[in-house]
Amino acid sequence: MNFIDTHQHVIYRDAFGYAWTNDIPELATGDFTFEDYDALTEGAGIVGTIFMETGVDDVDYRSEARFIAKRVGAHRLLGQIASCRPENDEGFEDWLAEGKELGVVGYRRILHVVPDEMSRTIIFRANVRKIGDKGLPFDMCFLARQLPIARELAAACDTQTFILNHCGVPNIAGGAFESWAKEISAIADLEHVLVKLSGITAYCAPGNVGTDAVRPWVDHVLETFGPNRMVWGADWPVVNTGSGLPGWISITRDLLGELSTDEQRAISELNARRVYGL
Repeated sequence: MNFIDTHQHVIYRDAFGYAWTNDIPELATGDFTFEDYDALTEGAGIVGTIFMETGVDDVDYRSEARFIAKRVGAHRLLGQIASCRPENDEGFEDWLAEGKELGVVGYRRILHVVPDEMSRTIIFRANVRKIGDKGLPFDMCFLARQLPIARELAAACDTQTFILNHCGVPNIAGGAFESWAKEISAIADLEHVLVKLSGITAYCAPGNVGTDAVRPWVDHVLETFGPNRMVWGADWPVVNTGSGLPGWISITRDLLGELSTDEQRAISELNARRVYGL
């Protein structure tokens, strides 16, 4: 199984601010560079990556995208998913236009750190549709309790391809399966929404991180979305709060091992090439 990692972060503290890492011991200090990632994944079957905006401080989000653009083509980097602010009309279309020069293959706005009402506004939804008009997907990052809001957004923008990050952020440690599973089934009914198999070991209880812990949750995602509407991501270095990246690659191989070769390739590589236009 070869992988295209659709969720690769990097952290360069001398260049940008990352206030969200301050209270996470595994991420609070030091850099996490492209060279670190290369060394960590050598021989692991990663054939390409897409940089995912790292939630830098608001003042830095455009500078981060311009910084990453200079590195597309090196380190197996095929493109980037840039941060955007659909809640603001001013400068939004100019930012989308600049994206063509920056190797942008999609956009994201992290929505679990802002008021729930933000994605419900007319301006937000109109600007998200502009992303779809350019043939680019929009990555959604919501908490499990916000999945109804995620579905509302996707239903209101039915010409836009969406990718639900981290399997909808399930509370695996708390065992909150039923409520999460119900909402995953509901959003999976929207055929223009895909799901990203990423990040979930960070939601396991300490000491209970492994294939068995996440399998019921992944099986439900597979059942509802199907292999042709799933992409894979490492979520490095956030994955260090769970299994670590080598561990997550190994867990993924276990989780998908009983699928057909075609189904495995769809999830690990081919869907990413199609959805992000690689």
